[in-house]
Amino acid sequence: MSKLILDYLKSGVEPFPDSNYGEGFRCSAYLKDGTYLPCVMLRKSGPIVELAIRRFEQEKNGKSIFRSGNGYETIVRNFVASGNRLNHYDIERVEPSRFAIPLALLKKIEGETTMAWTGFVFEMQDGKLFSYGTSFGVEFFGLPDGYGFENVVAVHNHAYVSPSGALSALAQGMGAQPEDYDRSLVFRERPYFVCYYDA
Repeated sequence: MSKLILDYLKSGVEPFPDSNYGEGFRCSAYLKDGTYLPCVMLRKSGPIVELAIRRFEQEKNGKSIFRSGNGYETIVRNFVASGNRLNHYDIERVEPSRFAIPLALLKKIEGETTMAWTGFVFEMQDGKLFSYGTSFGVEFFGLPDGYGFENVVAVHNHAYVSPSGALSALAQGMGAQPEDYDRSLVFRERPYFVCYYDA
């Protein structure tokens, strides 16, 4: 493991729990060629290796989680050909990511609004409201210009900001959403790279 990543982990950065892939540490990274990646998850490789081995054992014992096709091929494809990965030796510098939502704030967001969608509003110190939403990921979120998560004073669950700027409710369950709810105006989860720092 590189000293710069070890120093970052020792700096008191907030760990991000994940029961499938193991504890992670969110950051942004500058690569040796100057590329800036605003959203990176640092993880140990052990949990993902153990998960892959478990999937192969399930397949071998006839307890596959895959319903059809070649389970072994699907397992290899999932673990080898998907996801965004970053080599630790390509990293020049790491620092906290402004898009890493603090866990204390994340815990205030209640479950799904509808199947595979969670809509909510962040209210900022200056009274401004911003619509947020995610279909799955919660590790990193977009931010409006000039704001950080430290500016959030309230979370309004299952809500959105109407075109007129009013705080409005989203229908929970399978109900239809309001006609003026435009998901293209919602701040969303951000994609990120994973760096297995002990690989």
